[in-house]
Amino acid sequence: MRLTRFFLPLLKEQPAEAQIASHRLMLRAGMIRQAASGIYTWLPLGYRVLRNVERIVHEEQAAMGANAVLMPTIQPADLWRESGRYDAYGPEMLRIRDRHDRDMLYGPTNEELITDVFRGAVSSYRDLPRILYHIQWKFRDEVRPRFGVMRGREFLMKDGYSFDIDSAAAIHSYNRHLVAYLRTFERMGLKAVPMKADTGPIGGDHSHEFLILADTGESEVFLDSAVLDLALGDRAIDFDSRDGLQAIVDQWTKPYARTDETHDAALFESAVPEARRTVRRGIEVGHIFYFGTKYSEPLGARVAGPDGAQVAVEMGSYGIGVSRLVGAAIEANHDDKGVIWPEALTPFHAGIVNLKQGDAEADAACQSIYDRLTAAGLEPLYDDRDERAGTKFAAMDLIGLPWRVTVGPRGLKSGVVELTSRRTGESQELTPEAAVAKVAAIYGR
Repeated sequence: MRLTRFFLPLLKEQPAEAQIASHRLMLRAGMIRQAASGIYTWLPLGYRVLRNVERIVHEEQAAMGANAVLMPTIQPADLWRESGRYDAYGPEMLRIRDRHDRDMLYGPTNEELITDVFRGAVSSYRDLPRILYHIQWKFRDEVRPRFGVMRGREFLMKDGYSFDIDSAAAIHSYNRHLVAYLRTFERMGLKAVPMKADTGPIGGDHSHEFLILADTGESEVFLDSAVLDLALGDRAIDFDSRDGLQAIVDQWTKPYARTDETHDAALFESAVPEARRTVRRGIEVGHIFYFGTKYSEPLGARVAGPDGAQVAVEMGSYGIGVSRLVGAAIEANHDDKGVIWPEALTPFHAGIVNLKQGDAEADAACQSIYDRLTAAGLEPLYDDRDERAGTKFAAMDLIGLPWRVTVGPRGLKSGVVELTSRRTGESQELTPEAAVAKVAAIYGR
């Protein structure tokens, strides 16, 4: 993609309505524009990042055995009346009526709808377990939407649901998700910590929120810093091994890590050595929940067990804030110049800056680098505008591409271009071929 062809409406001034870094930078970098309070249009740059997040989520869900579906945004109210949630949900739900005067709603979540799909298709324990999920737009009419995509009214969410014959199998499905989430966030270059969450009236210990540490996080978090040193890396995961998964879950969840909602000050002090007691702020990007038969009982989602008796299936739900992750990644990765994208999320793999647009040698070198990167399976963004070097550098810093290749007549006389890391600011002079090879190697191409 050439910048002269790319819709990138950058803002020079700080947006007055933006209170946190991600909102400010997403507006300035031309990633989003507000359509209404808490509702945004995703512009090309932001949409590319959003799709990268979505792709990684899909890949890791498939790796642990989940099946992707796509449920509608509009749901019939009758399903929610069956579960008892239609009147209880509150004003956050957008309730509407169709032309036949039937009550409908814009889905804030999908427990009822997926349970209805399941009960109409599965009748025997032999067809279990099943994990179904989708990535779909949701709407919740927040009283006070703020912070851009971090707390909007319309948002893109991955919500998944597990169906099992008994509680032991359901906990295994829960563990599948916890480990899959660790892999998902790690692949995105993000440190997301699973923290014990409140299970509300359902009770039990199986509810965890995943939080990314960031100074602008909405929650205060208390944790044993030892959990920050944990990583899955390239470890092979057997998602069918109950003992293997439980060992990983124990490793990540036994160190103290809680938000202010579930924090136990006495336990924190007694269980965590003083040198490892860490108090930070965090942004919730995922939540997993085992809730048993809360929906299967009222909605009649039952199967024949091994003895032929009908039993209500055990269920769990598992959410990831796909659009929220874009904002959270920026909160955790930015400086005073702009965004700093992790390689896995970047909208373009590298930027190419031509310091003298119109110079035949510089133009040819830029085109050659562009073609070589493309041939390696990468997507570069070529700044071919007739602008000053400072303007081009500022734009690249603002949009945050991890790597920049700078091409100018002076360097080309010596046979070199400059490769710069956005994160460290370090630059090195390389031949064009070596610069391409290094960028390709970074991305494993």
